[in-house]
Amino acid sequence: MAEIPTGLDWIRAAPEGEDGPGPWIEIAFGPDDLVHLRETSDPENVVTTNRKKWDAFVLGVQAGEFDHFAGLDTPDRPDQ
Repeated sequence: MAEIPTGLDWIRAAPEGEDGPGPWIEIAFGPDDLVHLRETSDPENVVTTNRKKWDAFVLGVQAGEFDHFAGLDTPDRPDQ
């Protein structure tokens, strides 16, 4: 397992106005173009990827490529 740098600036992805313990996903951009992800309920378990893969993932989310995981692509949803 790779060493996670200390002193990372973790950014919490929580709904606006939510201050509770979550669990929420947190992200930190580290040195060497690495991106670190963790869940607030298990902060010692960190997943690391690189910036190029992270950017591709973000573009996929924005394009709706993962909507099926959340049931957002179901045609009978009233909000669609």
